[in-house]
Amino acid sequence: MDTVSIIALSMGAAWASGINLYATIFMLGYLGTTGNIDLPPDLMVVTDPLVMTSAGLMYCVEFFADKTPGVDTAWDTLHTFIRIPLGAVLAMGAVGDVTPAVQLAAFIAGGSLTAATHATKTGSRIVINSSPEPVTNWTASVGEDLLVITGIWAALNHPVAFLIALVIFIALMIWLLPKIWRGVKHIFNSIRNFFTGDLKKEVNETGNEIISHIEN
Repeated sequence: MDTVSIIALSMGAAWASGINLYATIFMLGYLGTTGNIDLPPDLMVVTDPLVMTSAGLMYCVEFFADKTPGVDTAWDTLHTFIRIPLGAVLAMGAVGDVTPAVQLAAFIAGGSLTAATHATKTGSRIVINSSPEPVTNWTASVGEDLLVITGIWAALNHPVAFLIALVIFIALMIWLLPKIWRGVKHIFNSIRNFFTGDLKKEVNETGNEIISHIEN
């Protein structure tokens, strides 16, 4: 693999891991096992049947969890501690047999990209879940699955085009993340005000009943 292909595979694995880690691992393992791609030695672990089976089973669980409003947010929150470190490990493994400095650079860059992608997905899902209907949630989930498959395929077959698209995607994330988190903050503030308002109302009504009882 040339340098551009290695960078595309490394950053593609990190980017996809932030969206759907298990689909990324399974797809890389399948392509490596079937001989469609030559994986770097440090990434050959994904072709192990045990790894592929675990990733496949977890993808099946995520497929349904990711399409259930509320459950998807809890799932994404939990996977903050799974996607980001493993995305960094995949990015480091994809660069192959290089110097420790290059491996560390790939680990840092890959982890940062995974974290940004994961944050964008998690935040956008919270905003989407504020809508009572489930269609947008299902559409977003299916779209993310297709995006991962298409992205990995493009990284392997058209690395230059993928890297150009990735730069555009990163620019879009930089522009979009503040807006997403403002929306998330607004939603949580609305929820807090709702429950706080109800609590105050209940306390006031109880106090009025006690005063009325004393006076009578």
